[in-house]
Amino acid sequence: MLRALPRALRLPRPWMSLGARDCASHSRTPEIQVQALTGHNQGITEILMNRPHARNALGNVFVSELLEALAQLREDQQVRVLLFRSAVKGVFCAGADLKEREQMSAVEVGTFVQRLRGLMSEIAAFPAPTIAAMDGFALGGGLELALACDLRIAASSAVMGLIETTRGLLPGAGGTQRLPRCLGVALAKELIFTGRRLNGAQAHELGLVNHAVAQNEEGNAAYQRALALAQEILPQAPIAVRLGKVAIDRGMEVDIASGMAIEQMCYDQNIPTQDRLEGMAAFREKRPPKFVGK
Repeated sequence: MLRALPRALRLPRPWMSLGARDCASHSRTPEIQVQALTGHNQGITEILMNRPHARNALGNVFVSELLEALAQLREDQQVRVLLFRSAVKGVFCAGADLKEREQMSAVEVGTFVQRLRGLMSEIAAFPAPTIAAMDGFALGGGLELALACDLRIAASSAVMGLIETTRGLLPGAGGTQRLPRCLGVALAKELIFTGRRLNGAQAHELGLVNHAVAQNEEGNAAYQRALALAQEILPQAPIAVRLGKVAIDRGMEVDIASGMAIEQMCYDQNIPTQDRLEGMAAFREKRPPKFVGK
């Protein structure tokens, strides 16, 4: 069973009305729920994917609600870590909603896939660190969503792969670009050409996930490990962490000389922060620093 979360983060009415309108017509709860944790987990926000009847497939409503949630959260400086998890046991995200896709025209398919690509770019560009907790299937677009996150955790029960070629498709939401950047060109080509599925241990061996853990009776071992990793990030200076993310992400797209210039710009932005002075004072006084994000 999924543990009860301490507090739900209420998003403004536009987001709630979008979910409410859909729920009214389909008699279900919102497909994307946002939870802001409290206590020693304060600073960790969770995006809970909850579309059980479709195994969290990437449908129109799901994508719209996720985009709305990200738009709200990216402006919230209290979010130090954003964790993606599933409320559906045995599934992270099953990928494209092919039943919904069958009802679309060729033009509509192209437009929707472009939205999916934009969604993954929004996740990748989220200012705070992002973690995907994969306790079950992460196929096609589901793995593309995880690839857009900074860090990935997989349970032994997880099954992941860019399987689009087995359906007459190719990855269209960033998979052909993010997988080779993660694993290298030759290995990414092998996995995409074959549509191969990997379990958590295999994914860890290849470097696709940061950590692989044995699944527990509750079915949330990846989530628990992701939460522990988020707790390691929490005490660190949030501005420095965010700038470090910018330096790495932008630096990886350019030559090393340009990357060094990007690093310098990020470092310069951190120099005047209160947290940098606090870090030096704490070192001098031999005490743990208390970073406030200023």
